[in-house]
Formats: sequence, C-alpha cells, structure tokens
Amino acid sequence: MKIENTEYKRCARCVMDTTDPDITFDKNGYCNHCTNYINNISKYTYKGQETDEKLKLLVEEIKRKGKGKKYDCVIGVSGGVDSTYVAYLTKKLGLRVLAVHMDNGWDTEESVKNIRQVIEKLGIDYESYVLDWEEFRDIQLAFIKASVPEVETPTDMAIPAVLHKIASKYGVKYIISGGNFASEGILPKIWQYNAKDLVYFNVIVKRFGPKRIKNFPKFGLLHEAYYKFVRGIRIIYILNYVPYNKEEAKNTLQKELGWADYGGKHHESRITAFVQSYWMPVKFNIDYRKATYSSMICEGLMTREEALELLKQPPYDEEKIENDKKYVAKKFGISLEELEEYINRPPKFYKDYPNNDKWLNRFYNLYRKMFPKKW
Repeated sequence: MKIENTEYKRCARCVMDTTDPDITFDKNGYCNHCTNYINNISKYTYKGQETDEKLKLLVEEIKRKGKGKKYDCVIGVSGGVDSTYVAYLTKKLGLRVLAVHMDNGWDTEESVKNIRQVIEKLGIDYESYVLDWEEFRDIQLAFIKASVPEVETPTDMAIPAVLHKIASKYGVKYIISGGNFASEGILPKIWQYNAKDLVYFNVIVKRFGPKRIKNFPKFGLLHEAYYKFVRGIRIIYILNYVPYNKEEAKNTLQKELGWADYGGKHHESRITAFVQSYWMPVKFNIDYRKATYSSMICEGLMTREEALELLKQPPYDEEKIENDKKYVAKKFGISLEELEEYINRPPKFYKDYPNNDKWLNRFYNLYRKMFPKKW
C-alpha cells in the first residue's frame, strides 16, 4: 500500500510532490518545502567573507573551551562523505579531534575500510562504540513490524546518545556534526519523524520489540535537556560554514585520503541503503531522492531538469534487490517470506502511534530563545 492522494501534483520549482501528504503549494505552484528553504534555512548556509569570519570566531571559541582538555571536539564518523569531510575539515582547522564511530552491525566493508584509512591518514584519535547487536536488532525489527518509515530511528537515537556520552566523559563542549543544509535542508516530517521522541520509540518497542532494554543508549527530551543545559554541550553543523559541494568534497577526499564512494546517499550502511532505496519507495511511495535533489536545486547544485531525469531511474538496483532482501532478512533473523509480509502490511506513520511531538516542539522553541545563534 502507498500514500493515497486525491490529486497528484509536483512543485514547479523543486521536485517535491504530493507523496508528502502534508505538502502545500502557493499560487505559483511552488511548494512549502522549497519556499521555506529559500526564505529561512538558506540564511544559514555559506555567505562568503561574512561566514568565513563566523567560522574563525567559532573555531577560536571551540579551542578556548577545549583548553586544558585532551580534545576540543568530538565528531561522529560513518565512512560516508559528510562525516569524512568533517574529519578532514576539523583537522585542517587545527582542532584536536576525537572521532567516534557508533557500530550498529550494519556497516559495509567499504565503510569500515574508509574509516580506518581516513583516521590513519589524518592522524586523529578514534573510539568505536559497539551496540549490543541482538538487542539492537530486535529494537530495529520492532520498527519494521510497526510498519513505519523510520526503521533507522534506533540508529538515529543511538548516535547522539553515544556522542554526548563520550563528549561528557572528556569534558568536551562541542560535537561537530556532518548534517548540512545543502543536501539535507528539505525532509518532510512524515517521511522521517523525530528520532528523539522517546514516547514514540517506547510505544513501538513495547508493542513489537524486546520485553526489556538493558544496554541500548536512549536519547530523548530529558537526556538532551541535561546535556544542553547542565553539561553545556552544543552541536555545530560546520559544513554550513564552508562552501560545501558534495561532489567536490568527494573528489577532495578521494584524492587526498583515498576515500571510496558508495554511489548513494548514506549507503555506507546496508540497512540504510535498503530502507531508503526499497522499503520507503515500495511500501510508502516515498522516494528519498526527491528531498535530497530538491535541497540541491534550492542550493544551486543541481537543476530541476537534471533531478527529473535522475528520478526516471528506479531508486534500487533491480538486479541486486532480491539478494539485498535475503541479506536483510537473514541479518534480522527472519525468513524472506516474513520480511515480504512486513513490506506488504498497510503503511503507518508517527501520527498513528502515541508521540511527544507537541512537547518536543516547545522545548526546541524555548532552547532557540534561550540560546540564539551566536555566529
């Protein structure tokens, strides 16, 4: 089953469409996603000398807060282009970096090789945090059984939990993230709901997952409030402070660090590749590429015509998908027939389960008022 709409419509400026049921259009046919991006979010991307000065002040502040400590900042590394470029950039900026990899059991051999090679060539310290695989597998499988798009919510929750835990351990005040507006400025809420909603997480795990969680690192509203307000830890999206172009970044990393490309956004993870290229488009009629391409169109990194041409190609490799499904099923410890049954279940979304969306929004609004953007 797929999202049903009374009338199909595509934005006249980007490539977002009514596969997001909450999308709206103005009289020109422009959607709320790209309009919001251009009017608001794009203010926080690179603006030449003005942003250069902000980055200089930011680096000075990070170094000042790191004085007397072993590290200035903590970064998460996955082997993908964004996090690898963050490692490259922070090293160039002269920051003392601790790179942390959260191992959830789904890494490709290429991503592991990338991480090791990059860490070695950059000469930065590295720690790996390995999740309890059997517990994590059952938690992630619960989201499959719940029939929601957010199969990656357990991973997206564990990553900030681990990064904040390690930053706190070393007294580090800054976590440098690879998140960026250039390629991630557009993403419908219905496609990927807030991974920090513990109410939503707990309901799904209780209904469909393990009876008891012992080791999984949760990260919800109270955890975030503690780390932000008590420990004073901030997340910095440093790629927004440089003229970040993903293709140019790939070329730089390949040339200087021997980094290998995966051929897809976040495809350094086998489960992420499966979820974004098959689970979401086949089960929910959600093509994640539309959000990525629309962000790039708004940033001037791609034309709408180029995006439409790319979207003519299927989101998954038709020759490999059967083997991919077999791999995913085996990894989850279920039969291929059981996985197919989950894929064919009626789709559900975060609104179909109890959640804490209202209070999370209030918290973020309060935080932005108390701690306005400094640079």
